[in-house]
Amino acid sequence: MYTDPVTLRCGHSFCRLCITDILERQKVSRAFTCPDCRAEFRELPDLQRNVSLYNITTHLISTQIDQEKPVIFCTYCDIPKPAVKSCLQCEISMCDHHLVKHNKSVTHTVVPATTSSGKTKSDTHQSPMEASASRTSCMKPVEDAVEIKKGLQNILQKLVTKRKTMEKNIQSLQEFKIKVRQKAAGRRERVVSLIRDLRRQLEGLEKRVLHKISKQEEQILLSASDLIRKLETEKDGLYSKMLFIEDACCLKDPLPILLPDAAMFCQVDKDEDTENDMLKILLTSIDDEMISKTIQGGLTNLVTGASMETDLQKAADSSVVLMDLNTAGNHLIVSEDLKTASWIEIGQNRPETPERFEYYQALSLNNFCKGQHSWEVEISRTGRWRLGVAYSTIDKKGGSSFLGNNKKSWCLRWCEDDLAFMHDSKMQKIPHRLTTHRLRMNLNYEAGQLFFYELCEPIRHLHTFTTKFTEPLHAAFCVWTGSVRILN
Repeated sequence: MYTDPVTLRCGHSFCRLCITDILERQKVSRAFTCPDCRAEFRELPDLQRNVSLYNITTHLISTQIDQEKPVIFCTYCDIPKPAVKSCLQCEISMCDHHLVKHNKSVTHTVVPATTSSGKTKSDTHQSPMEASASRTSCMKPVEDAVEIKKGLQNILQKLVTKRKTMEKNIQSLQEFKIKVRQKAAGRRERVVSLIRDLRRQLEGLEKRVLHKISKQEEQILLSASDLIRKLETEKDGLYSKMLFIEDACCLKDPLPILLPDAAMFCQVDKDEDTENDMLKILLTSIDDEMISKTIQGGLTNLVTGASMETDLQKAADSSVVLMDLNTAGNHLIVSEDLKTASWIEIGQNRPETPERFEYYQALSLNNFCKGQHSWEVEISRTGRWRLGVAYSTIDKKGGSSFLGNNKKSWCLRWCEDDLAFMHDSKMQKIPHRLTTHRLRMNLNYEAGQLFFYELCEPIRHLHTFTTKFTEPLHAAFCVWTGSVRILN
């Protein structure tokens, strides 16, 4: 028999308690399935009461109870007639007709018709005085029952309070689990991005070092090749001299040897310059010190870059306004310093997480939950954008997630030369054209005020939102064509 039946989107029905317990266990794997048909759901499915099935089960249960309840008949009627009351003293059951006669003759304790009796049937009816004494003797158990009932009610109230506390604790733990998953997803994305960037920088460092090694190799080999060509030329000259001298040694007439040209062939040049060049080349080698310094310098830069990533996380808890890449939509490019957001038509294929916007929006890393804060931005000369503040609990999907289209964000909107301020889908246009591309936002959290200024000469006040902030606020950015850069 179903108890409080509910229906999944696939059409199958279950007891609410049973399916809730199953879905809670499935939260660990983030894969929700119907126990009947195994239909999969990407998110925790909503449980809708099956009204028709609920009415049927309720009717069947009431029918079963009625069927199980025994029918009590009047003791005096010859033809069986349902009794309405039973006398505890007489141990009899009576219909309406016999009940009137009974009550006229005696004063007994009557109860709804029942098959059991708490007393043995008396031989004679009680007199009014005896009946009064009987009722007095029954008052003590009734008073005890009232006290017991009050005690039970107090216990019940404590149990209800304890149950509510447990439900609140369970809800807090569930929310904590969600936050842990979101934070872990963000940290995983940051680590993957950091390692990917380190890998890219290592590959660049490898190319630079290999290029320098190749350059040195090329210079050394070129010097050696030049000396080889020089030595080859000198070797050929020596060979000519050797032939001349061999021929001269074979001549019987020594006079030709005395000719001036012959003297040239007989000269032997000193090889000091050649030997010096050769020694210089042979002592030349790859500059290992240069390679070591290049690698060390590159690795130092990598370590510094990794430290900057840690510094950015620290900045999330400070007053520095930086964009949170984990919230950036797939059509938003965020610069390495997390200060510039630009729209891009091609999606970036970032992992889908609960904190990431579906569209081209992003929140700041840090949040403001007290005090006064100010930051400036520079917007591109063309494009459409929205700037302001928002709660972290703002919708991340659908049209209601755009800044100003909900109760959790306040923004300045620029679209096709129209300037407007938006909150909760309500728009207030102002007849003003921006003369500069620098804006300032001042936030006074306790006062519930958000100011917008145009940084022209002199500074121009554009608008002030006044409300009561109930959650920590993030600076919010929406860029559809164009770009926005945080200045300070």
